[in-house]
Amino acid sequence: MNILRKIYDWMGAKVYSKHATLWLAALFFIEAIFFIPVDPLLILYCVQNNKKSLYYALIATVASVAGGIAGYIIGKLMWQTVGINLVKWIISEAAFNAAILKYKLYQNWAVLIAGFTPLPYKAVTLSAGFCGLALTPFIVFSFISRGARFFLVAGTIRIWGPQIKDFIDQHFNKLVILFTIILIASFWLLK
Repeated sequence: MNILRKIYDWMGAKVYSKHATLWLAALFFIEAIFFIPVDPLLILYCVQNNKKSLYYALIATVASVAGGIAGYIIGKLMWQTVGINLVKWIISEAAFNAAILKYKLYQNWAVLIAGFTPLPYKAVTLSAGFCGLALTPFIVFSFISRGARFFLVAGTIRIWGPQIKDFIDQHFNKLVILFTIILIASFWLLK
C-alpha cells in the first residue's frame, strides 16, 4: 500500500502543475478505450483543488465521451476487418444477430449503466461500434451518464472537500482495498 500512497501523494502534487488539465483529459480519454481506473484521479484533483472541482468534472466528461467516440470507431473498424470472422468462429451468425437486436433495443440503458457505474465504459464503447449501434444516442447517453457520474463526485467533494480529504488520508488503505474489490466485482459481472 505504501507504493500506492506515494503515487497518490505524487499525483496530488501534480494537480497544480501547468499540464495538470492535459494529463486529466488524456487519461480520461484513454480510459474510454483501455481500462485505466481514473475515478481516484478525479477525486484526487477535486480534493487537492476544491474550487476547480466542477471544472475537472467537465474536463473528465468531455474527454471521456471523446474517448468513447474513438472507442466506437475502433469497434466499428474491428467489425469491418475481423468482426464477422470472429463472430462466426465463436457463435453462429443467427445468434449474434439476435444478440445485436437485443443490444440495439437496450442500447440507451447499456450506455447509461456502464457510463455511470464502475463497469468498464470501454466495454460499451468498443461493442457499440462493433455492433453498429446508432452513434448519436451513444454520444447523448454517454454525456448524460459520464457527466452525472463525474459531476456527482466533483459536487460532493466541492461541498464536503476538507472532510473528504481528511477521510481519504485517514482511511487510504481501506479505500484502496474497497476500490480493488469493486473493480474485481465489475469484471466478474461482465463474464
